[in-house]
Amino acid sequence: MTNYEVAIVGGGISGLTSSIYAARAGKRTIVLEQQKQLGGRAITNKKLGVYFNLGAHALYKGEAYEAFRELGLRLEGSTPSIDAYVMWKEQLLALPTNTSSFFQTPLLSWGGKLELAKSFMKLGKMDTSVWNHISIRDWIETQLHDPMLRNVFYALLRTSTYVFAPELHSAGPALKQLQRALKGVLYLDKGWGTIVEQLRELAVKQGVEIVTGCKVAEVEHQDQKVHSILCESGARIEAANVILTTPPSISHKLVPHADQTALDTWNKQAIPATVACLDIGLRQLPIKEHQFIYGLDQPIFFTHQSREGKPRPAILSDDGTKVISLIKYQGPQIDAAKDENELEHVLDVVQPGWRNEVVTRQFLPRMTVVHDFPHMKRMENPGPAVPEIEGLYVAGDWASHGELLVNASVASAKRAVSQLLNAREEIKV
Repeated sequence: MTNYEVAIVGGGISGLTSSIYAARAGKRTIVLEQQKQLGGRAITNKKLGVYFNLGAHALYKGEAYEAFRELGLRLEGSTPSIDAYVMWKEQLLALPTNTSSFFQTPLLSWGGKLELAKSFMKLGKMDTSVWNHISIRDWIETQLHDPMLRNVFYALLRTSTYVFAPELHSAGPALKQLQRALKGVLYLDKGWGTIVEQLRELAVKQGVEIVTGCKVAEVEHQDQKVHSILCESGARIEAANVILTTPPSISHKLVPHADQTALDTWNKQAIPATVACLDIGLRQLPIKEHQFIYGLDQPIFFTHQSREGKPRPAILSDDGTKVISLIKYQGPQIDAAKDENELEHVLDVVQPGWRNEVVTRQFLPRMTVVHDFPHMKRMENPGPAVPEIEGLYVAGDWASHGELLVNASVASAKRAVSQLLNAREEIKV
């Protein structure tokens, strides 16, 4: 039996981030990851010299970006322009984001264009928290008047949150994410695996022990206190504190009598969001102008991930292969074959002739974007502490207190470590 002050279950972004902050505070820390590879949904697959994330990834300038900068990570990549098209009834129309497209596109009436300009101006100064308690749908239907503009905002908010649930998603966090998106996002050179590797290197440098291929069977607790972790191999790791960065259903399963704790509430209220992802490496783009496209009458998104940026394109291949990503935001009913066909058909419209340019591809029929998000059916924000069990904490994209996606993963990791450290100090006093 080995003794640690902090044991972290899960070696994704949240787990690695929490391990670094715990170790920097002087805590003997271990990370247990059941896969042989760290990173979770932030891994990058390399195929024929092409770097594929698990679907289209973009780093917004939020909590994660600030934490990565604080930790000294190198965030190298490209910030694309906001020039874009929308797809409406299989026609591509320019989204009015600059002077030329504003005057020329037939997408919106003059009244709709003026309302769009005013909405963007308001959004830049808006305190989005005042909209935390209404849904995206309620916000759009009460705050916007032009019917086509409403469709545009549904698409923008769906794309920035990666969630297709306007009647459930809280408007405040979604609008905050859109604010960040309009300031520019980062497509990372060689994919998000570069972040995972830098976090791993930093964790090891801080003295964190990382064990891969270790499946946790149970978080053992007694007298309302955590005392150890039992692995399926039979190994037992003694730890005064445990941070679960696993999904809510797995966290619930790992803790005996979880139905008597807040883990039960957090698990029952969780609504996961999934997407179908088609990522393709092309020798060239048949139509170079079509690089960023929102679906209006269908929940799809297309982006050229290695698209031209300033001062250079994002590097996502070793030989200049163009990397494109298509996403279909899914609802409760999922048909993998149908989703793949729909995405290929969209590509036929957006980039006719693409099939003759394919170098390599990957299709993910049901990729979990988040295991939960701020929604109208939530009873409470998860974590960071499980109040019924001393020394037990949760973190991850689902342990959001208003943050979204990787911002939730990193913010919840920092919250868990902060509360853990404060609890230890209170016990000493």
